[in-house]
Amino acid sequence: MLVHINTEIRPKLGPLSRLLRSTMSSCQQNRSQSVAILGAPFSKGQKRRGVEHGPKAIRDAGLVERLSNLDYAVHDFGDLAFKHLEKDEHFMHVPFPRTVGRANQLLSGAVSGAVGAGHTCIMLGGDHSLAIGSVEGHAQQCPDLCLIWVDAHADINTPLTSPSGNLHGQSVAFLLKDLQNKMPEVPGFSWMKPFLSARDLVYIGLRDVDPGEHIILKTLGIQYFSMRDIDRMGIQRVMEVTLDHLLARKQRPIHLSFDIDAFDPSLAPATGTPVNGGLTYREGIYVTEEIHNTGLLSVMDVVEVNPTLGATPEAVEATTSLAVDVISSALGQTREGAHIAFPKIPEPKEDTELRL
Repeated sequence: MLVHINTEIRPKLGPLSRLLRSTMSSCQQNRSQSVAILGAPFSKGQKRRGVEHGPKAIRDAGLVERLSNLDYAVHDFGDLAFKHLEKDEHFMHVPFPRTVGRANQLLSGAVSGAVGAGHTCIMLGGDHSLAIGSVEGHAQQCPDLCLIWVDAHADINTPLTSPSGNLHGQSVAFLLKDLQNKMPEVPGFSWMKPFLSARDLVYIGLRDVDPGEHIILKTLGIQYFSMRDIDRMGIQRVMEVTLDHLLARKQRPIHLSFDIDAFDPSLAPATGTPVNGGLTYREGIYVTEEIHNTGLLSVMDVVEVNPTLGATPEAVEATTSLAVDVISSALGQTREGAHIAFPKIPEPKEDTELRL
């Protein structure tokens, strides 16, 4: 396969503008060997600066080269340009609601355009509030999608339950139809309506759940696997139950939203809200391998990589390299090694001679 690689980051985003104007509306469940990378350098969903540098750090760790070696046509559409509104008063104790809402509206259009154009879309964050726009844009093209949320945190607080008010901890609440009557009208989000049912969501890796989130999870009957569940069941069984829960009724597109803090901080130290006792490398990679094996991955978010929070350059490199590994695994890289270059055992030509 001829591999096209576009690695240049364009501030003006001409190709991205054309992507946003895409008129295709079909959701292709049999994804092509074409990947669109969208950078979302945004940090206003939480209070720690530096996570806006995540997209560049992940690219610099060799993402495009790794995916091209997997025989993908890689289209890097650069970074979205987000504007911070000067007048953006708190809503209750929620900071920057209009800025976060506008950023997600922009991202939604970009993800919708990428999926509509037939690409598998990789969204590089940025903080996890960006999943609001990423999943919403995906749903514009694939309204029957299901969502796998890999994270130490449930991110399902409402403004009424959130201890911090930070919107990166409320992303899922904006998506769920089941919480529609529990959510106040947050400024900046009038462009979207909730669209996802609780039965279409599975969490993997939870270990830091707020009291309000716990009652939401239990009341709505959301399927989740805490780290205790993973210890008890094993990651193989967790993935079997996850995929059966989401795909038994019908095969449909998967949206994978992967917070790097799902991993143990010893593996991913450069992140804003680390929690001890996270996924091992093998567990995290197994999750993405199994999702790839379904053939249904349509959009993947990788968020909360914050290179300014690594105590050493080695800590930053470990975190960004892990992000590249996770993305590559979700797109087909195997721990057995890639099998693209040699589709069959090469044979010597008849005129080959041993030269001394």
